[in-house]
Amino acid sequence: MAHIQVPEGVPGIRSLVMFRPESGQYLYDLAQVLLRGESPLSEAERELIATYVSSRNECAFCTNSHAAAARYLFKDKKQVVDVVLNHYQAAPISDKLKALLNIAGKVQINGKEVLPEDIALARQHGATDRDIHDTVLIAATFSMFNRYVDGLASFTPTDPQAYDEMGVRMGEKGYVLPAKP
Repeated sequence: MAHIQVPEGVPGIRSLVMFRPESGQYLYDLAQVLLRGESPLSEAERELIATYVSSRNECAFCTNSHAAAARYLFKDKKQVVDVVLNHYQAAPISDKLKALLNIAGKVQINGKEVLPEDIALARQHGATDRDIHDTVLIAATFSMFNRYVDGLASFTPTDPQAYDEMGVRMGEKGYVLPAKP
């Protein structure tokens, strides 16, 4: 049960932005730019960063929904999502993405945890300023989103199929303000 009166049965952040659409629109716009806008990182990689940070923050709704979107976007390589969540260093992803996930994990703890050697390692593996910027902003934004969802105790489905449907919707449509029920 959410801590505030939101539309019943509407999961996660969707119910919260429906409660306050004038601020919710900006949150959805930010998610759209970060996860679907122009970037040297693929949409799947950006969803994976959001999933990884959400998992570290123990936000079940955001972890499950963004993992579903990442799986949808990775298509036949969707198993990479679960490997990353279990141990990203062993995942079949590029060394660049591993270095960026390291940075994202440090941002999730505290932005000051990111050290020059973390940036140097990412650059050594081909990361550009834009890759690093987008990673840090996704990690910071999803830490906020995770706290928003969990801080207001929004509805978190327990049925895995609900997340599969969300993943398809997010993968195909991106992030748009939901209609009022």
